[in-house]
Formats: sequence, structure tokens, C-alpha cells
Amino acid sequence: MHCVLILGGYGNFGKRIAHALVKAGVPVIIAGRNRDKAEALTAALGELAQAAVFDANAALDAQLQALKPAVVVNTCGPFQNADYRIAESCIRHGVHYIDLADGREFVTGISTLDASAKAAGVAVISGASSVPGLSSAVVEHFRDEFAEIDEMIFGISPGQQAERGPATTRGVLSYVGKPLKPYAGHPKPYGWQNLYRQDYPELGKRWLANCDVPDLDLLPERYGIKSIRFSAGLELAPLHLGLWALSWLVRAGLPLHLPAFSGALLQAANWFDRFGSADGGMHVILRGKGVDGAPHERRWFIIARDGSGPHIPTVPAIVLAKKLAASQTPNAGAQACVGLVSLAEYMAYLEAMNIVTVT
Repeated sequence: MHCVLILGGYGNFGKRIAHALVKAGVPVIIAGRNRDKAEALTAALGELAQAAVFDANAALDAQLQALKPAVVVNTCGPFQNADYRIAESCIRHGVHYIDLADGREFVTGISTLDASAKAAGVAVISGASSVPGLSSAVVEHFRDEFAEIDEMIFGISPGQQAERGPATTRGVLSYVGKPLKPYAGHPKPYGWQNLYRQDYPELGKRWLANCDVPDLDLLPERYGIKSIRFSAGLELAPLHLGLWALSWLVRAGLPLHLPAFSGALLQAANWFDRFGSADGGMHVILRGKGVDGAPHERRWFIIARDGSGPHIPTVPAIVLAKKLAASQTPNAGAQACVGLVSLAEYMAYLEAMNIVTVT
């Protein structure tokens, strides 16, 4: 079994990927700039893990030459304003590349590396996370029920007590209150606006608001969806609505650079943990014409309890890294993670956790 190098390997998602790969017998290298954190996780993982301390944006070529991994998993967000230097380094060294990006432009633009990835014989996969990894798996699973899909409404509401990563927080804050690139059915959307409440089985109603994700471009193109909407939310209404209020200040033109306050806002949010839960959910609602020509709707929910929600975004990277490390190579080339992991593969990994689906 070939080795997997995890950039940001001791972070919120990286450590979960590392544990899953080691459990499956895949050797891993835990990489990051903090030696103490990398070595502590390596010690906990055991003999299949080693640590490597370096800055991926400054020294990756030399490290790829020295470490010789078969696969790199990049968890170093936020990806909203990132470039492709890490993926390009992997291509130069003949190493497969996977990331957990949710940046819309980043994931949709990964295809610009397609020719060079094919020439190098490597797979370059972006967005191996809940969106578009899981969202597309759900559409693939139910698409045969539809002659056409007219509308897709989907979103994510994590539990207040679930572990939160700073990169995800900075990513969302980067577009709060700002105009988003138009998408199918929505010509003038703004970040963290268009509030609505979604009723989740077992969890009740939660507030959601517009978020910018690659699915907004990728899924209508792939599945012919005429109107699409993705939203995310905070479990506690005061926090969700407080961020919504800030979105109006940004939209009004006040010179607020919210990502600069991500650390303070994240710390402030932590003070409210006692008022929330560790339970989160995701929903996908598909509407259109059934194969019989009649109106058809499919609702799908995944409910994660006891803080298990952060495992969900890691599954596509785990599944794909295991395949690539075992030389079960997807076609060489650069692509978004759309339809690459089946819903059955997804749920097989999650079945041991306190996570259920409802349809």
C-alpha cells in the first residue's frame, strides 16, 4: 500500500482522514508547520504514521522529492482565494492530488489542469468533501427517478458544539454580504442572505442562508437542473441572525473585512456552545418530472449526532485516497469531485457512527 501525504494533517479534517486511512492499513505522513501537533498525532496513530514539518506553499517540491508519496490530500483551506501551486507541484512529481476545497472558483477551475494531469498520468480531484462530493452522490442516487430535475434545494446546518475549523470560518466570512456570481434561477444572490428555515427530522427547524459553493455551477451543468440553491446555517438563531445583520452592513458598503475577525468571531461563538447541541444535518430536496411525466419530489436528509458531523466532509477524500494508494486509479486528469463517490460508499464508511439518513 502506497503512502498518503496529508497537508494540514493534524487539523479538523486532516486528523479524521489520517485516522481512517491508518485504520484501513494505509501509511500516512502528517504534514504541517507545527512540529508538536504533527508529532503528537503521529504518536497516537502508531507505526503507520510519520510526521513532516514544512510549509506546503514554500517547500512542497523538495518534500515530494524526498518523501515520495503516491497521493497528496490537501486540507489547507480556505480555498476561496487560493491558487493551484500545490496541485501543480503534485503533477510535476507524478503524485495524485485530492483536496477538500469548497471555494466555488477554485473547484470549478481545476479543469484548467486537466491536460497536464493527463500527460503526467495522475488524478487531480478537487472538492472531495460534502459539496460537491456528497451532494452529487445524492443526485446520482436518485436521478433515475426523474425525467428532468427542475429544482434542487440543499443545505447544511452543523451543531453548535460540533468542532469548527478556522479555515471554514474564514471561507464563509469572505463572501458574507457580498454579491455572488449568479447561478441557475438566482440572478442576484448575496452571501448569507435569503433567509429561510428548514425543518430537519429529529432536529427541528433551523435557519439557513445563501452560501457560495462549486455545486451552484457544477450540478446544473451536469444534471440539467434549472434552479439551484445552497444554504448553510448556525444552530443558534442569535448567532445566525447576527451574522445575517453583519451581511447587510457589508452589502451597504461599510468597509468591513470580516475574514480578519474570524478568530475573534469563532472564539465568541464558542461561548454559546452550552446553549446548543452537537447534532447537525444536511438536506437535499429535488423536484421535477418523474419518469412517468408527473410532478415528482424526493427529500433526503442526513442527521449526525454526538459531534459526528465533521466526519461527513472527510469521506470522499478517504474513499478516493484509499483507491489511489492501492493503485485503483480513476482516469488521469483534473476534475471536480462530482459523481466520483457513490452514496453507498459514503454511507458504508459512516454506518459505525451515530449518523442516519431519512427519506
